[in-house]
Formats: sequence, structure tokens, C-alpha cells
Amino acid sequence: MSYFSDLGLAEPILRALGTKGYSEPTPIQRQAIPALLEGRDLLGIAQTGTGKTAAFSLPSLHRLAADVQPRKPASCRMLVLSPTRELAAQIAENMRGYAKYLNLSVQCIFGGIPVGKQARALVPGCDILVATPGRLLDHHQQGTLDLKHVEIFVLDEADRMLDMGFIHDIKKVLAVLPAKKQSLLFSATFSDEIKALADRLLNAPVLIEVARRN
Repeated sequence: MSYFSDLGLAEPILRALGTKGYSEPTPIQRQAIPALLEGRDLLGIAQTGTGKTAAFSLPSLHRLAADVQPRKPASCRMLVLSPTRELAAQIAENMRGYAKYLNLSVQCIFGGIPVGKQARALVPGCDILVATPGRLLDHHQQGTLDLKHVEIFVLDEADRMLDMGFIHDIKKVLAVLPAKKQSLLFSATFSDEIKALADRLLNAPVLIEVARRN
């Protein structure tokens, strides 16, 4: 499988990739996309720069678009948790690009922006929400975000999350997510703490380890 067109992705996604000039998947994309299209959980040991955002975005967008549902108020179907506002904004921007020809909405919430403004944007609901842990919990605790409809959950850069002291926030998020969902965890390292978190979150996951692309 040397081209995105070989991986079974929907035509609107391939068209969006074409407008970005992407034709060949990176190693993590080549390994992850078929497993994620099957609905498997995934543990990815991969650094930034390996193409992991597309590795989890493309099959997730495919699955959401194949099962169109009306948006539920203040809800999302896919949640991506990211350690920093910069990374969250970057992931959301990339996902909007991949979803260019799909009727799927992407919202992004993080600290440093008034909660009320974000709450108003969340009112109609969205398909994909990218968030930092603290601000996500702020909205959930204030009742401006309902997480019980999440079908796909991505914990990105989990090792950085732990280094930044987010473990308690992560546990709070996991406690309010549905038990039945597709879960993905990405980390640049595979420490005992990451293994423990993966054991708690993932169900019979596919394990993918890739090196940074030169």
C-alpha cells in the first residue's frame, strides 16, 4: 500500500488530500489507517513529525462521514485531547483541511480565550472537538459541554501530558466518557506510566511504533 487511494478512504477525503498535494502515506499512516477503519483501538509510539495527526484524522473522518448523524446540542462525536493550545489549534486546522469536502464541523477550545465565547460556539454541537484538558473540564463542569456521545477519543502526546501534570485531569475526562468508544493513545515514549494509562484506556489495541521521518 503505497498511496492513500489504496487505503480505502472515501473519495472526498482523497480529494482533500490531493488539494494538499499528499499522495503517499507515511509509515504510521500506512499502518494505522486500515486498523482504525476497522474500529480497532490503537497505541501509537510516535513523535511529532511522523504524520500521526493524519493517521488518526483520516480514518476517523471516514467513519464519521459514513454514519451521518444530526449534531446534538453542546456535544461532539470525536474528542481529541492535546497538551497545549498551539498543538490543539494545529490539529484542528489540519482536520478542517482534511474535512474540506465533508459535512463535518470541527471546533477547538483551550485556555486564554473567554469561556463564554467558546460556550456559545459549542451550543449547536459539533462533530469533532479538539481541546486541552483544563478547558475541556471547565466546560463540562459548567454544563456547556456534554461528553456522553463521544464515539472516538484520541489522547495525543500523552507523555507530554504527564510531564505537564495533567494525569488527574486525564483521569477526570476518562471518567465522564462513554465506556463504549474507539480509543487512540499517542506518545513519543513508552514509559511505565504510559503503559498503565494505555491499559486503562485501550481495549486489545493495535501497537504501532515508528521513528521520526527525516
